[in-house]
Amino acid sequence: MARKRITVETLVGVSPQKAWDYYHNPKHITQWNFASKDWHCPYAENNLTVGGKYLARMEARDGSFGFDYEAIYNSIDEFKGFTYTMPDGRRVDTSFEEVNGSTKVTTVFDAEHENSAEMQRVGWQSILDNYKRYAESQG
Repeated sequence: MARKRITVETLVGVSPQKAWDYYHNPKHITQWNFASKDWHCPYAENNLTVGGKYLARMEARDGSFGFDYEAIYNSIDEFKGFTYTMPDGRRVDTSFEEVNGSTKVTTVFDAEHENSAEMQRVGWQSILDNYKRYAESQG
């Protein structure tokens, strides 16, 4: 069964180079990689190379639930975009496009079959919005 592709995007008021660093550096990932204030990302590692592994620990702040989000990079075009694949075979494509001194970040991902497409879109968009707030607060 073909997977539905879902798109989320944001315009971040920083250069593509800064947007890239805030998106990929583990010290920054742990500051924004969660959808709501009752979640957090206590740990992240990122081997930003083709074949390298991305890992982010996502946990409810009350300790009631947590999971590891993992992926392996398929392609990387520094400051412009990357593709990775999650263990269940779903693909994620993210691009960084300079727009008048800001950076448009677009992620297109394969939906999973457990939750509704709208629920997934809202969750991923919330994380991307959190990323935007964090990146802009860093300058």
